[in-house]
Amino acid sequence: MEVDIAKSVERTKGRCMGKRKILLALAATLPLSGCFGGSMDLFGSDNVDSSISTNTISKTGNSGNGSDELTVQSAVSSADLSKTEGKPLPWANATTGSAGVVTAIQEEKGQGVICRNFSTTRHSYEGIAYFSGKTCTSGSGNWQLLSFDRRS
Repeated sequence: MEVDIAKSVERTKGRCMGKRKILLALAATLPLSGCFGGSMDLFGSDNVDSSISTNTISKTGNSGNGSDELTVQSAVSSADLSKTEGKPLPWANATTGSAGVVTAIQEEKGQGVICRNFSTTRHSYEGIAYFSGKTCTSGSGNWQLLSFDRRS
């Protein structure tokens, strides 16, 4: 009795490895088809909702509403300069998420008016910016912000 111990062509290493590579490539790319299929609009469907936006930060930033400026003015006007002695004065605005440090306050008194010139940083979603400003007491004794300018 004669026994054939040679392998058939179908069971050779090269052909088997080729099929495995193809199956592996399909298995790796199949999950990605769900990620790309819905957004590529290959067939020109009109049911794409363009009103959905993924950004949560306005393009104009949070500097236009004056909330940070008023927070800084409040920190500067309420600071007890005899106790701070030139030390940095931190501030934070929970409404906008901004924070910063007032690095210098210089007080001027004259003609019944108190003014404070100051320098501060603002750390916000837009990045870090440097500002200088001035706040003074009005005739009623309330503080009024006269300037808040971004420095370069």
